[in-house]
Amino acid sequence: MKSKLAVDFADLIYNGKWFSPLREALSAFADKTQEYVTGEVKLKLYKGNIINAGITSPHSLYSEKLVTFQESDYNQNDATGFINLWGLPDTVQALREQNKL
Repeated sequence: MKSKLAVDFADLIYNGKWFSPLREALSAFADKTQEYVTGEVKLKLYKGNIINAGITSPHSLYSEKLVTFQESDYNQNDATGFINLWGLPDTVQALREQNKL
């Protein structure tokens, strides 16, 4: 989605449509989707490389409890239903919004 949005913005700018309703709508969409993108990233620099040393966010969609695959947390029968895993970020977001996580 991010790369598509970048191309759409570039097209609008190239075509002189910066002040168009479409650009305003795309900007509002981008603002809304980035509303919870916040947190802290720790990096290590070593011999010309950048290494991820940790990421934290109060709005993270990752929950160790939901991805451990232990019996109490995950029904092994769901392995045949990929859709359950596909929807996991939405489930975590809903639980977070309901203060259940």
